[in-house]
Amino acid sequence: MHLGSLICALASYLDARRHNGRWLLRMEDLDPPREQAGAAEAILSSLQEHGLLWDGPVLWQSQRHPAYTAVVEKLLSQNIAFRCNCSRSQLAAEGGVYRGHCRERHLSADIPSAVRLRVQGDTLVRVEDGLQQTLEQALEEEVGDFIIRRRDSLFAYQLAVVLDDAEQGVTHVVRGSDLFDSTPRQIYLQRTLGLPRPCYTHIPVITNSQGQKLSKQTHAPALDSGHAPQHLRQALKFLRQEPPPMSCSAVPQILEHALEHWHINQIPAILGVPESSLA
Repeated sequence: MHLGSLICALASYLDARRHNGRWLLRMEDLDPPREQAGAAEAILSSLQEHGLLWDGPVLWQSQRHPAYTAVVEKLLSQNIAFRCNCSRSQLAAEGGVYRGHCRERHLSADIPSAVRLRVQGDTLVRVEDGLQQTLEQALEEEVGDFIIRRRDSLFAYQLAVVLDDAEQGVTHVVRGSDLFDSTPRQIYLQRTLGLPRPCYTHIPVITNSQGQKLSKQTHAPALDSGHAPQHLRQALKFLRQEPPPMSCSAVPQILEHALEHWHINQIPAILGVPESSLA
């Protein structure tokens, strides 16, 4: 876990606790080829060392494949989804918007292909966010039919997160703003499946000096749990929350102070660049 992921986790934790809600933990382990051995266990340990204790069992998306498969097959049988073997170059040639090339081809399941959801009818989606400006997206014109299962048979984030939110009874989602643009697709899928729509709040992501989101791809350093109090103070600083007094030196004290003084509307539009790398 790096500083950027701690900031987002802390914001969602404090907001849930402030509203007497449950803070649920989900491991989005949908892409085995990209996963680092031991990374999930390290994240769980780091969250605990930083005092961010979740409610109930952890939901592992890798254990939810039967539920995802059932929904994909149902959508295919209802002709709400279809198989597609278009290439990335074909999509790029159309400006990145899928224009329904494979909708009526009825490809066989034996042909390697992705599965796309038909986007049709009322495709204007409006997202009223807890922090970001209201987003309106006309999916048919701006996105087109979108993938719910990839050509390599891995399930798309859009499908998994929608089904898991419903399974866990999620009412409020607090996450990074890098996922804001994908929210209309999730809302459209919720509509299609008749699932409830959570309230969304997207926290601005912290960036490095090159303006890139902190992530393992941009070599963000992992946090050393031995410095958990310092990390929490730095995260609260970026979130523009009232700093705990220096007498609050332990993780539980810092979190107690942060919870008492939590105001999500004080979070700025941009979090900026870390002044230092606390390892």
